[in-house]
Formats: sequence, structure tokens, C-alpha cells
Amino acid sequence: MEKQAEGSGSLQPAADVVAIIHPKTETGVHDVERNSIGDNNDGQGPPIEQTNTRSSSLPLSKARTIALVITLTGAAFLNTLSVQACVIILPTIGQDLSIPTARQQWIVSAYSLTFGCFLLLWGRLADVYGKRLIFIWGSAWVCVVTLVCPFIANEIGFDTFRGLQGLGAAANVPTAIGILGVTFQPGKARNYAFATYSAGAPLGSVFGNFLGGLVGQYATWKWVFWILAIMAGLVTMAGQLVIPVPRIQPLESELKNAVDWPGGILVTVGLVILMFALTDGNVVGWSQPYIPVLIVVAVLLVAAFVFWQLHLEKKTVRRPLMKVTIFKNKRVAAAMAIMGLFFAAFNNFLVFATYFYQDYQGHDAIQTTLRFIPTGVVGVMTIFVTSQILARVKIGYIMAWGTMCCTISGLLFAVPIRPSTTYWAWGFPAMCLSVFGADTLFPALLLLTAHSLPREDQAIGGAIINAVGQIGRAIGLAIATAIQVAVQESKEGPTAAAVEGNNLRSSAFLSGLRSAEWFNFALGLLAFSIATVAFRGAGNLGAHKK
Repeated sequence: MEKQAEGSGSLQPAADVVAIIHPKTETGVHDVERNSIGDNNDGQGPPIEQTNTRSSSLPLSKARTIALVITLTGAAFLNTLSVQACVIILPTIGQDLSIPTARQQWIVSAYSLTFGCFLLLWGRLADVYGKRLIFIWGSAWVCVVTLVCPFIANEIGFDTFRGLQGLGAAANVPTAIGILGVTFQPGKARNYAFATYSAGAPLGSVFGNFLGGLVGQYATWKWVFWILAIMAGLVTMAGQLVIPVPRIQPLESELKNAVDWPGGILVTVGLVILMFALTDGNVVGWSQPYIPVLIVVAVLLVAAFVFWQLHLEKKTVRRPLMKVTIFKNKRVAAAMAIMGLFFAAFNNFLVFATYFYQDYQGHDAIQTTLRFIPTGVVGVMTIFVTSQILARVKIGYIMAWGTMCCTISGLLFAVPIRPSTTYWAWGFPAMCLSVFGADTLFPALLLLTAHSLPREDQAIGGAIINAVGQIGRAIGLAIATAIQVAVQESKEGPTAAAVEGNNLRSSAFLSGLRSAEWFNFALGLLAFSIATVAFRGAGNLGAHKK
């Protein structure tokens, strides 16, 4: 077990948490009380426990605490900003680098592939070697690689460096969650911290639209990457200054067998193959024989990883990369299922809403960006609302509300509302509901994960929930895209559907977009159903009894 304690001279010890599925784990907790989420347990697993400390206490000075949360939120913000800004400028990059339209998707997908596939390995490395170290080096890596990207003048090299960008993000994003988990005691301060961090991802998507739209309109696309590099550099320097230095470093003898490298290789290679197959299937078509073969190989590798983790956990004293028995707890398993379904629905909604405004209605990048402004405004406002309701509202209600908001936003774009209808009648409420749902649900899921794992597994916990979201996003987008193309082809024929530019404003194209949004609606509805059943009777996740 890692003996590292995150902190500095002014840092008060964070509350240790007894894992849901490992009640016998030694965490040094002496005076514990049942968290209210464990009340009315209904056979969902042992209750979560926490130390009985004042909820108002801060781990650092107020100014440093605020700076710490903003710095860690910067990792999530930059992660989605790097993706969404590139979506807007894809045609420009493709034109400059002579990348065919069919392969331009890889500019975005290369980043997402490495990010999603290396999360678990980086999460465990952070828990073992130090969260502060991995966060700073990961952020520095993002800064350097992003700075180099605009100087790459060919398709393969550019896609490779985009993948290297994602590799750095896979290091600092889950580590940021781990730092929050070990730094803040359960209570009001932790609620604010996780609510603020959770807003980083959706806000990054919104400002990515702004950045890509403005730069694409008035400057060279290369400035998108240079601006991102500057921001990553600022996060790196801030992390060096505000993240507490561990007081106790793990011994070299403890590190020798602390990382499950066979498990890391199995899950990373399996996820790389799976994400590649899902992405390339949308590019080259699902009829290519190697696509289903790759998917089968990926599933077998991931299955082998699961069996290997069970073997390590039950029959050896070695630490697995991930304790898969965590999913035996029904509420933890339900939370991960909700994360995968919700993230797929939310991401798909933004993608196909962009297609609707930019491709079907013919708006330029600036006009499309303006229609996403409400998501940024509502996202900022939701931070303050969420931090309050986490301690006052039962988690089941929060889960149900968040998933229902996302479900309704997809429904508004799926129903046959006349496209000429004013944006304020249905586009505006859909945008507001989507981000309000995301910014209430995501912090609840993060807090549940943090409460469910001991402090030595906080970074891997952040990696798990992010990896589930990325896998859900990849599978959801692949299915939604296949549905959209199939419906469009059924209405105008495969030949016409394959022609670029002349069919984007056709009724068949609109039907395809609406069909994809119906799929998003179904994903949201399924997540809502799981939330209402699995978390019935659960208490307040963020509550803290004095």
C-alpha cells in the first residue's frame, strides 16, 4: 500500500475514506461515522464512512486553496478545449496539410484515442509515484507537444503529435481528481472543489467553440495550438507552486512491484485497438473485414485484463492495476454505467447540434459558436448551485435530474420541429438543459467515486470514471453516426449520401441528424432509469454530520 501523504507544512491531513467494497482496508480512520448515502442501504453494499471533522475547514490557506482548485480544473478545461477547438478548424487544417475530408476526423480522434486508453495506467502511476509529480510532468508534456504541433507539415506526423497530446492529458486529468480526493475532507469545501472541477470539461467544450471560431475566422489555425500551449504552460507553473509537496516519499523497495505492468499493457492495448476500430469504422465503413476482427481482439484483451486483476486481487498479495471487485457494489456499478451512457448522450448532442447549425442550416463558425454561448453561461452558474445541492439533496434526485436534463435536450433536437422555428423556442432551452445536467451529474459521480475508494486509489478512481466516459463516448458516437448515415442513405440512396456538399441541407440529411438525436434521447432515458432504480433510498452524498 502506498504510504505517501499529500501535504505540506500547512496542509491538514485529508479525511481518509474506507472503500465501499473493502471495509477492512486499513486507512487510519479512528473516529468515523456513517455517511448519509449509506443510510437506507437496501443491500447496495456497506455504507461509506468518513472522519468526523469540521466540514468548514480548509486544507490550505483560502487563497492557496482557490488557486489549487483553479489549477486542477485547468486540466479538465484544457482537455476538452483541445478537442472542441480542433473540431471547428478541421477543414482549415485539412486544407493546409492536404488531408482528405474522410480522414480529417483522425485529427480529433488521435487525441481522444490516447487519452482514453492511457487513463488507467497513468492513474495507477500517479497513485504510486506521486500525484503532484505526474500532474506537473503531464501538463508540461502537453505544453511542449502542443507547441510543436503547428510546425508539423504532414498528415501522419500531425496525427501522431495529436496522439502525444492526449497522452499528456491522460496523465494530468485523473491525477487532478486524485489530488482533490486526498486534499479535501468530506464536507462543504470538497463539494465546492469537485463542483468547480466538474465544470471544467463542459466549459472547455464551450470555449473551444469560441477559440476555434474566432481564430479560424480572423487568424491562422496555428494560433489555436499556440494559445493552448501557453495555457498548458501556465497550468504547469501553477501546479508547481500550489500543489502540496508530499511529506513522505515511498521507498524504492515499495515501488518495485507497486505497478501491475502486465495488467497495464493488457488494458491499454485492448482499449487502443477498440478505440481505433470504433473510430476507423466511421471513416472507412463498417463493412471492412478488419473492423469486427479488431473489436473481437480488443474485447478478448480487456476480458483477459479483468481475469488477471481478479487473480491478483484474490490470490496474491500484489496490488492490481484496478480493483475490479469495486463493481460488485451495485451503486458503484450503476454510477459507472450512468457515466458511460450520459457522456455518450451529452457528447453526441453537442456533435450533432453542431452538424445541424453548421452543415444543415449553413451558419459559419462564428454564428454556430454564438448558439453555444448559453452552455458557457449556464455552466458557470451551475457551479454554485451544484456545490449547494450536493449537501442538501439526495444523490438519487441529483442523478435523476442530471440525466433527465440531458434526455430532454436530445429530445428537443429529435422531434420534428420546423428548422425555421426561432432558436429561442427550442435550441436555447436544449443548450441550457444539456450543460445544467452535465454540471450537476458529473460532480456527483466524481464525489461518489472519491467517497468509495481509499486515499491511495484516488487517482485511479479518477482514471476509471474518465475511461468509462471515453469508452461510452466512442461507442455512442460510432453507433449514432452509423444510424445517421443509414437513415440518410435510406432516404436518398448511398450514392447521393456519399456526395459531399450538395446534400447537407436536404431533408434526408435532417432526418439522419434527428435519428441520431433519438438515439441520444434513448441513451439519456436509459441512464435516467438506472439512476432512479439504483439510487432509490440513498442519502445526501455531500452531507457532513457534525
